[in-house]
This record gives sequence, structure tokens and C-alpha cells, in this order.
Amino acid sequence: MRPWAFTIFGAVFGFVLSRGRVTDYDTIARMFGFGEFHLFGVIGTAVATAALGFWVLRRAGNRTVRGGAIELSQKPWRAGALWGGLVLGAGWALSGACPGTALVQLGEGKLVALFTVAGILGGTYVYGWLRSEPSTPTVSSRTQEAR
Repeated sequence: MRPWAFTIFGAVFGFVLSRGRVTDYDTIARMFGFGEFHLFGVIGTAVATAALGFWVLRRAGNRTVRGGAIELSQKPWRAGALWGGLVLGAGWALSGACPGTALVQLGEGKLVALFTVAGILGGTYVYGWLRSEPSTPTVSSRTQEAR
């Protein structure tokens, strides 16, 4: 796919999210309070679409459209996923945006989404920093001489 195709797809997807009121804070707050249920349908449709897509990929032999190999492996369970999910849910409930809809909110001109995007980027940086492998210490020549 060409880069312009991704841009068009992203713009259309953002428009659909906006028109579906997925970026509206009041709609999201009512969803978390179980007062509005159409967002559960939107999320359920996204999960079903992803499941169908993975099924098609597996039936196609895990190949891309151009024939390249795709590795689909199950991620190992980590206890941190529970805490990460709770933090994501709390941030979503407080800000009214998940990572994808925060960008749509910016496109709609909701400047408060700048704080959400800054939080997403900051949280991603901190996660990467905490999860990065420590560098392997090198043995200096002075340590070897002491032996």
C-alpha cells in the first residue's frame, strides 16, 4: 500500500469514529456508567472484525497480500497486563479517550486531547524505559589486571 492510502484510510476511519460519537466525552462517561450501550457495540464489532481478520490470515497460510510471511504467536501472560489494563481504563474514563480516539479528538479540534496524547506518549516512554534491558556490563582492563 502507498503512504497516501494509509492517510486516506486513517482519515475515513477517524471520520467514522467521530460520526459514531466515539470521541464524545459524555458518551464515554455514560458508557462507563452503564447508561449508554452503543459504544459496547462499537467495541464488540471491532473485536469481531479483528477475530475475522486473524481467521482469514490463518486460512491464507499467514501470508501478506504480497506473499510475505506473518508470524502470529500468542503473547505470554504477564501480571503487569492487569495493572496496565486498569491504568488504561482509568485514563480512558477520566480523559474520555483511548489512544486511537485521542488523535480523532485532535482532528475535531478538541485541544484538551493534547493532554491525553502527551500522557499516552509519556506513558509509552516510561514503559519502554522501565522494560528496557539493562546494558551488559563490560569488564574493564583494570578488573582483569586485578585478577
